[in-house]
Amino acid sequence: MINKTDWGFFDGYKINLITLKNKNGMSVSLTNYGASAVDLCVPDKNGDFIDVLLGYDDLDGYINGKSCQGASIGRYGNRIGGAKFKLNGEEYILRKNNGENSLHGGIVGYHRRVWRTLGVSDGKDASAAFVYTSPDGEENFPGEVNIFIEYTLTEENSLKIKYSAVSDRDTVLNLTNHSYFNLGGYNSGDILNARMQIFAENYTPVDNGLIPTGEIASVKNTPFDFTEPKLIGKDIKSIDIGGYDHNFILGEPGITRKAAVACDFNTGIEMTVYTDMPAMQFYTGINLNEANGKKGSAMGKFAGFCLETQYSPNTPNMPHFPQCVLKKGEEFRSETEYAFSVTGS
Repeated sequence: MINKTDWGFFDGYKINLITLKNKNGMSVSLTNYGASAVDLCVPDKNGDFIDVLLGYDDLDGYINGKSCQGASIGRYGNRIGGAKFKLNGEEYILRKNNGENSLHGGIVGYHRRVWRTLGVSDGKDASAAFVYTSPDGEENFPGEVNIFIEYTLTEENSLKIKYSAVSDRDTVLNLTNHSYFNLGGYNSGDILNARMQIFAENYTPVDNGLIPTGEIASVKNTPFDFTEPKLIGKDIKSIDIGGYDHNFILGEPGITRKAAVACDFNTGIEMTVYTDMPAMQFYTGINLNEANGKKGSAMGKFAGFCLETQYSPNTPNMPHFPQCVLKKGEEFRSETEYAFSVTGS
C-alpha cells in the first residue's frame, strides 16, 4: 500500500511525504527533501508497531535540523581531510564545514536538496524512487552527476536502499544514508543497552579531526571489537571522543555481506544490515543536541545510532583504501538492506 501527500514547500518546490506499507503492517515514510526516511514502524515482540527512527514531526524540523536525520548523503558522505583532494592531477578545494574538513558533501549537501520523486510502485514490494542532478562544480566537486535512490519495503520486513549514479566527468562519489536508529523506539531513552555486533576485524584509527591516520588496525583487544555481540555501552567510556564515530572495514566493494546485527531487549526488535560497500561508520550520536524531536522528544547524546555503509572517510587522500572514483560515463551501483525480525534473547 502507498500513500502520497503534500508536506509543504521548500525554495518554491513542493515536498511530498510518501508512506509505503507491506502486508505485515510494517511501514516507512519518505520525503523528497533530502531523499530522507522520516519514520520506520516495525513490529515488536508483542505485535505492536514501534517507530525506530529518530526525526522530526514536520518538514520545518528537517529543513532546520542539524543532524541529517534519515537523509541521503553526498556527494561525499563522511569527511575529506583538509577539505581538499586531487583527481587526475588537479586539486579540488572544498568548503570547510567540520573544523578543517569537509563533511557530508559540504555546506549544502544532498541532504539539503530537493529531489524529484521519480515514481512509486505498489507491486509485491512497494517502492519509491528519487533522483537528483548534482551540477558540475557543486560544492566544487567535478562533474555533473545524475543520482538515483530507490527505497523498497519488502514483504519480508526489510528496507532496501539502492543507489546508482552516472557522471559526465571523472569524480569522487560516496553515497550513504544517515538514519538514526533506536530499536526501542525513538522516545525510549538511550541506546547504550542495545546489543551490537559488527562483522569487521579491522577499523581505521583517526586523528583529532576524526580523519583516518591511514592505519588499518585490528579491533582485537580494543573497545572497537564488536565481532561478538556486546552492549553498545560496555566499552564506550574508553573512547576518548566520548563515544563511537568510527569507520569499520568490511571488505572489498561490490560483494554483499552481513555487516551488523543490532537488538533491543525490551522490544525484541533485531535489525540486520547487509551491504556491498567496503566500510561502515558506526556513530552513537555523540553530538546530538536537539530538543524538537518527534512528539516533543529530545534527541540528545546516545539517543540513536547510525550504521552508515560507505567508502572509508578521506578515501580520495588515502590511495591504499578501496577507491571511490566514478569514471566518466560509468555507472555506480550499490545496495544496503536493513532487515527486521523479533528475537527472544
